[in-house]
Parts: sequence; C-alpha cells; structure tokens
Amino acid sequence: MTTETDKLREMLVDLQSQLAFQEDAIAALDGVVSQQQHEIILLRRQVELLGERQKSQAEQLSEVAGGATEKPPHY
Repeated sequence: MTTETDKLREMLVDLQSQLAFQEDAIAALDGVVSQQQHEIILLRRQVELLGERQKSQAEQLSEVAGGATEKPPHY
C-alpha cells in the first residue's frame, strides 16, 4: 500500500511540475502574441500610409503628365 501511495505521490508531483512549466510557457507565448499583435497593427498602418502616398504620387504624376497621356483628337 505504501508503495502505491508513494508512486501516486510521485506521479502527482510530476504532474504538478509539468503544469508549472506549461503555465510558464503559456505566459511567455501570450507575451509574444501580444507583442506580435502590436507590431501587426503598426505594420498595417504603415501599409495604409504607403498606399495613400502611392495614390497621391500617382495622381500628381497624372496631373503633370496629363497632356502627354492624352491622345490627339484625330485618334
């Protein structure tokens, strides 16, 4: 009986140890995910700004080159 009790206690200690490691791993992963989410938000905003900038430059280019891109009336 004592041997079974000792084995059960040992198994319980092992399980508690594994649980503690898993909790630490989950906490670390949660921190990484939070940091990545913040970076994703920043990157999305940068992509939006670059898109707006590209659109603005394309509009400016079409205004400057407006006469050069129009076909003559005889076409």
